[in-house]
Amino acid sequence: MRTIFPTPIMSALIFAVWLAANQSVSVGHLLIALALAIGVPLATLPFRDRRARIRNWGTVMRLGATVLWDIVLSNIQLARLILGPESRLTPTFVWIPLDAKDEHAIIALASIITMTPGTLSCDITDDRSHLLVHAFSTDDPADLAAGIKARYEQPLREIFE
Repeated sequence: MRTIFPTPIMSALIFAVWLAANQSVSVGHLLIALALAIGVPLATLPFRDRRARIRNWGTVMRLGATVLWDIVLSNIQLARLILGPESRLTPTFVWIPLDAKDEHAIIALASIITMTPGTLSCDITDDRSHLLVHAFSTDDPADLAAGIKARYEQPLREIFE
């Protein structure tokens, strides 16, 4: 089974996302979802250096809930900023010092930041010690960096390191 599904979680997510995106469970969509769930992980396997090892599933669940909650709150805050006066916008680039060393933790952190409305991961230093984040609006870059480290980086270190 491991040869057909080298990454079963990824395969399950691909399968579910295909069906949800197409809003159909017809035989044709089930077959396409299955083909993608098998094909995409197999096709991308040579590009992965090593597999992620999740060390704490409880933290994964808590982090997932935190990210979903933050996405909802960020959408509300961003809507208020966009609908308000332009003078309230203070876009800023912030370098976030990274304590995480695991490549999967760093990639997950950059992805979470990008998924959260109002922030975008822009660059990472060659030595992976800092991540550049663009904030649509922030009054306190140090507070933004501290929040990212506490809410996302620390749990990711518990998960992957």
